[in-house]
Amino acid sequence: MNTMSIKKGDTVIVLSGKDKGKKGAVLTAMPESRKVIVEKVNVVSRHTKPRQQGEQGGIIKKEAPIYACKVMRVCPKCGKPTRPASKMGKDGKRVRVCKKCGAEI
Repeated sequence: MNTMSIKKGDTVIVLSGKDKGKKGAVLTAMPESRKVIVEKVNVVSRHTKPRQQGEQGGIIKKEAPIYACKVMRVCPKCGKPTRPASKMGKDGKRVRVCKKCGAEI
């Protein structure tokens, strides 16, 4: 079972590594490898060759994936990092809630 509590579009904070303390939105979530790509976090230099006629080659900076366990969701209401809890919503669907303030995420 490969479920992650972090989804695309969530605002997260980095817990460890060279980018510790940085905030950003999740651009891509990869549950099969338990990794996420966060904007402006873990930026690497990629040396690329021009593949087509007229295409520009060179050194391109892009975000690389980091493990989902190294980031924590930030609650949009209270602004604190939290592990989302889940509970049943009004319509009977499972919703994510903040453990600190109880707001629906």
